[in-house]
Amino acid sequence: MLTIGQLAAYAGVTVRTVRHYHQIGLLPEPERDASGYRRYGATAAVSLIKIRTLANAGVPLSRIEQLLEADAATFTAAIRRIDSHLRDEIERLETSRRQIAELAAGDGLTLPPEVTAYLDRLREIGASERVVAGERDGWILVGARWPDSVREFMPGKLAQLDDPRIVRLYRVLSEILDGDADDDPRLAEAADIMAGLAEQAHAAGELDISNEAYDEMPHDLLDALAVESDPRIQRLRELLRERGWTGWNRMERLAEPPSC
Repeated sequence: MLTIGQLAAYAGVTVRTVRHYHQIGLLPEPERDASGYRRYGATAAVSLIKIRTLANAGVPLSRIEQLLEADAATFTAAIRRIDSHLRDEIERLETSRRQIAELAAGDGLTLPPEVTAYLDRLREIGASERVVAGERDGWILVGARWPDSVREFMPGKLAQLDDPRIVRLYRVLSEILDGDADDDPRLAEAADIMAGLAEQAHAAGELDISNEAYDEMPHDLLDALAVESDPRIQRLRELLRERGWTGWNRMERLAEPPSC
């Protein structure tokens, strides 16, 4: 006859585990003997070893009692169902691991490789991590609205980075946002560049939003995201209005440029 400690050691579990199995009714608890101790026989040892084996295999404790009492055919069928469930769980966990790996990679979370390559290109031209982070969040919004089209935007966006004015804009914005001046004089330079680019795009017909399929919400969200990222963006928008333009992601010409 075995004490609870001897039983636990023989089956390769802890005394606490044996007591837990008693508590949930998985392993019968013997009566105390004349000396006041609980003693366990060979049947208890066999039952505990079976319980440990099933638990270590991933079988839920709530299912183990049913399996211990099942005949061979029922046991086999139940094990197969549990195995199928475990395969599904493994697939779920593997998916979670891939998502965690993407999270660790930073830019890859929720974004396709084409966008992460674009963000890397921004770093290469001198954009700061804060500016890149803002771009990444913006593309997350775009990707959520147009998941099938976001990749198609990238060749054009990469081509824009060959324009020295856009490179200069990203560098100026990086210097502004990485600084702590509330009214950085470089805001005026950024506004000049943006107004010039908008003027060129307007002349080429690239700012036409008369299409009935035009969806304002993503553009409104992108504009809001810019302002929420740093209060100085609001000052930059005011400077753009002084130059005759409104908006941020999708700029529009004001009917009458305000007088300075």
